[in-house]
Amino acid sequence: MRKRTIAYLQLTKPKIMVLIIASGFTALVLQGSLLNQPLLIFLVLLGLYLTGGAANALNHIFEREIDSRMSRTRKRRPLPRGDLHPLEATLFAISIGAIGVAIFALVFNWLSALLSLVTIIFYSFVYTLYLKRATPQNIVIGGIAGALAPVGAWAAASGSLEWSAWTLFLIIFFWSPPHFWALALVFQKDYENTGLPMLPVVKGESQTLTQMSVYSVFLVIMSFTPILFTSNWLYLGATLLLSACFLWLVFKAWYAPSQHSFRAVFSYSIVYLFALFLFLILDKFFAHPLFIL
Repeated sequence: MRKRTIAYLQLTKPKIMVLIIASGFTALVLQGSLLNQPLLIFLVLLGLYLTGGAANALNHIFEREIDSRMSRTRKRRPLPRGDLHPLEATLFAISIGAIGVAIFALVFNWLSALLSLVTIIFYSFVYTLYLKRATPQNIVIGGIAGALAPVGAWAAASGSLEWSAWTLFLIIFFWSPPHFWALALVFQKDYENTGLPMLPVVKGESQTLTQMSVYSVFLVIMSFTPILFTSNWLYLGATLLLSACFLWLVFKAWYAPSQHSFRAVFSYSIVYLFALFLFLILDKFFAHPLFIL
């Protein structure tokens, strides 16, 4: 029973979902209207986990043959290991996705429900079944799905798509390519075995690093846009330091490519994004110390 429970949890890609929940919570803090209603905050985050987890579970199902050929995934994912039958995984994905969309529709509003449904369809079918196999820019376009999480949370709280929410969207959107391509460079041989047109396989290491550098510059620019709606210097100072370190690691990998430098970019990119969210929340707190009371 415990093994199957863990297998179902793994279908949702919980490590990725931590990022989704963090981005959604950050949006809720910045939007502010639900901060005195912890139950509603919990329900928004639960809805995000269920809908995002459903999209990830469908990704597991559609890519189970590919995952079985990759050293990175064949022993880490439940379907290649045989822990679950694909039909069980499909029923699980549909169930949690439907519950998640229902939470947004019945507790919040149809706008947030529509965004969550679009996220599931786009990531599971458009990205996984088509884009990932059609273009080396797959991760760029596919990154839209993950970047919609804070927009959906903001919509749930406010019933609208305010421009402030889209600044968080743009940060995650430009973060995704350098983050994922760094990992793709580490596991380039795996992707060669799958036949997927990942950028390092199609364009090579040098072109991938060049594009990573370009997206990283845009990421840093986007990382400063929340300053337009924050009122404390904490986020600005933290972003200057965090961005300088990020660009240094990316350009170091560009000029001196190695497995170590690729892994460093990948690992720090996670720290970078979580730190941005943390300092946005702290910035809100120090600007308005009573906002959580």
